[in-house]
Amino acid sequence: MTVTVVDLFAGMGCFTEAAVLAGMRPVWAANHKPLAVEIHARNHPGVQHACQDLHQTDWRDVPRMDILCASPACTGHTPARGKDQPHHDTARSTAWAVISALEYHRPPAAVVENVPAFTKWALFPAWCAAAHALGYAISINVSDAADHGVPQNRVRAFIVLTRSKHPLEIEQPRRAHQPAASFIDFEAGRWSPIHKPGRSLATLQRIADGRRRFGPRFLAPFYGSGSGTTGRTLDRPIGTITTRDRWAVIDGDRMRMLLPTEARDAMGLRKTYILPDDHKEAIFMLGNAVAPRQAQDYLEAVRDAL
Repeated sequence: MTVTVVDLFAGMGCFTEAAVLAGMRPVWAANHKPLAVEIHARNHPGVQHACQDLHQTDWRDVPRMDILCASPACTGHTPARGKDQPHHDTARSTAWAVISALEYHRPPAAVVENVPAFTKWALFPAWCAAAHALGYAISINVSDAADHGVPQNRVRAFIVLTRSKHPLEIEQPRRAHQPAASFIDFEAGRWSPIHKPGRSLATLQRIADGRRRFGPRFLAPFYGSGSGTTGRTLDRPIGTITTRDRWAVIDGDRMRMLLPTEARDAMGLRKTYILPDDHKEAIFMLGNAVAPRQAQDYLEAVRDAL
């Protein structure tokens, strides 16, 4: 049996990519951003695409599916949004489009991905109650992409909804961790001297501390608390890829920021996956994406239970 998938808040297509890896057939995908839809279509030309606000979707125009995939906006939930971002913005309401789609189509299952803080949302119990009212049992799972064989520590919640009496119990495989060294290309990119005019003292101190701990080659974050004081060895997965440049590659007395192609590899995407030409846009979309291998494991668990 061919399992059909619809992808909401599809971004550049990583949930769709996970469905393909799982042997499923994605049939429809939507996102509000034209460039995201363009990149999705270039990588998945056989899928029907829509560029729209999903709150305004006429679900009669969406084909029926066996599994609904969705990654509602995480910016209203993640602590990484920063103090300058609104804490009760419209991004939070995107999750209700999932309920709307479920109400109309009643697919056998849905897999919803978000940051773990999504489950702490004040309205998350109401969101779950709405899904229960539609006949869905809910299984809340939190895992690190690194445990799925992705060379990145990326902890995400996968909420699995099934039209069953009891929630689906999912045992995820724990695969060997893949190091950042597997995708860093020291022959590529534009490098600059570490000691150059204007380099901040905090950056120089962080690099000096990292060099003492890891030697001449390692990764250093430019913001965020993770690995913030000493950097991170190339022998372990990279830290979370975010929506703006975060990771610097240190090589002796030179440094550069992570390349979009390296961020692609850190997400576990195939090397032929097409990215936006603009560096900033590519990093933004990758930072918003789902790690396909991680999502694939959840999709396969749901498929096997259908």
